[in-house]
Amino acid sequence: MKVKCPTCKKSVEWEGNDFRPFCSERCKTNDLALWAEEKYVVSEEIDEELDVDGLSERIN
Repeated sequence: MKVKCPTCKKSVEWEGNDFRPFCSERCKTNDLALWAEEKYVVSEEIDEELDVDGLSERIN
C-alpha cells in the first residue's frame, strides 16, 4: 500500500518502511522539530478531571 508522506507529500510504500508514515528520517525529524517549536498544537483542552483509572477498568 502506498501512502503520502505527511511532511513532503511524496508517495511511499507503507510496508517495510522504517520511517512510516514518513518517507525518510529527514521528514520524520522535521515533523518532530515542528512539534518541538510548537508549530502544531492540539486543538482541544485536555480534561484534567478525566478518570484514567476508571477508564482502564472499563477497557479491561
